[in-house]
Amino acid sequence: MKLLSFVIPCFNSQDYMDRCISSLLIDDEELEVIIVNDGSSDSTQRIAEQYEAKYPSIVRVVHQENLGHGGAVNTGISFATGLFLKVVDSDDWIDPSAFKEILATLKTLVVEDKTVDMVVSNFVYEKTGKKYKKVMEYGKNFPEGCIFSWDDIKPFRKGQYILMHSIIYRTSLLKECKLKLPEHTFYVDNLFVFKPLEKVERIYYVNVDFYRYFIGREDQSVNEKVMIERIDQQLKVNKLMIDQINMEEIKSLKLRQYMLNHLEIITVISTILLIRSGKKENLKAKKELWKYIKDKDIELYNSIRYGAMGRLMNMPGHLGRTMSVAAYKLSQKIVGFN
Repeated sequence: MKLLSFVIPCFNSQDYMDRCISSLLIDDEELEVIIVNDGSSDSTQRIAEQYEAKYPSIVRVVHQENLGHGGAVNTGISFATGLFLKVVDSDDWIDPSAFKEILATLKTLVVEDKTVDMVVSNFVYEKTGKKYKKVMEYGKNFPEGCIFSWDDIKPFRKGQYILMHSIIYRTSLLKECKLKLPEHTFYVDNLFVFKPLEKVERIYYVNVDFYRYFIGREDQSVNEKVMIERIDQQLKVNKLMIDQINMEEIKSLKLRQYMLNHLEIITVISTILLIRSGKKENLKAKKELWKYIKDKDIELYNSIRYGAMGRLMNMPGHLGRTMSVAAYKLSQKIVGFN
């Protein structure tokens, strides 16, 4: 068994996958890099196979018909042999010095026979054209140097939440919670993080800026214009997050509150994108989304709808929608999220 499996979903990634893959290739046989070629039509397959030929004991290439990001992650998980697993998008990369500390930590945990379900580290927003790099760090929330539970964490501030970029999961936990992401769907990284949390009991935090999250391509899925064009997929993921969790079954009050906050953020993003589109059908979809939540779980609805952000996103009329957008833009500047 390997120590750590990296899963890299690749679809037409020839222009940037080298930086990603090379950042993972240090001289350590306990690592596994699984490149999932998700039906690419460019040189992705050739580049991936070159790495496999050069690093046969570390790199494994899996070819499949196009199933989308979620389908590629599912495939990577099914092939993973590592004790731990991390997904790295093909346009992102890993910091080399932080990588060494992460590996040292994982090895120590294994040698000392200390089981953890999730390892958390910081990530950096690598925004094109921005000199100041926003770091999403968790030092004020999580204890350092020890294994801890949800009951040991401190509250998250608004706009701060755990992203796929932050976490390394115990691979068997992903299989225990029967994680299966929807195929041909963007934004499934939210489900990848959210769904397994109810099974997470033992956590370890490493206070290093491990993951570099690149933002800047015009065709990138998190580009606001692209997100509006794909709003149906954002809504699909939003509803799946609501469907796949039962708050009453979560014993830890702090975990329950965190998951409520996470759902609030995702729902606010869905709402603001629907408003920003300016289309009548999307304003109707906004009402339908909130009704969906209300019909599904009235307590969840009340918690999200009547929180500060929920109220801002549901101000009536054209003026109210204008104020909602202004509040969202201000939040972006203050909090620093994309």
